Amino acid sequence: MIDKKWIGHELPASELPIDRRRLEYFAKAIGETSPLHTSVAAACAAGHADLLAPPTFLFAAELDSGASDALLAVLQVPIAKILHGEQSFVYHQPVVAGDTITVRSRIDDIYDKKNGALEFIVKSARATNQRGEHVADLKTVIVVRH
Repeated sequence: MIDKKWIGHELPASELPIDRRRLEYFAKAIGETSPLHTSVAAACAAGHADLLAPPTFLFAAELDSGASDALLAVLQVPIAKILHGEQSFVYHQPVVAGDTITVRSRIDDIYDKKNGALEFIVKSARATNQRGEHVADLKTVIVVRH
């Protein structure tokens, strides 16, 4: 069982540079066709400073930053035992190519079901840009199978 002492624990901040090429590849990989996510000219014409990040991009970028691996290491949870249970995003401002996003994550809850056969880790994260502006809130639920 994961020790509930970790509820409230804040993970080290992750810094995520938002690269235009990476946004283009990500949009293509998920089948995104909106020109706001695939055309710099269209994004700028719509009032954005550069190519707009697709809504789920921050989750992928946070994974790449190592924040999720750090969380599992802190909790001593083997990656082979986890399932991605839930993900949600609330955007307060657009995220565009050229931004540098800082994500600060916190463990909000740890609970179990089925007499401990499944444990749930609820993590929230606040994302700010290089100007310190609050751009998004992320919530993740990780399921640990025993």
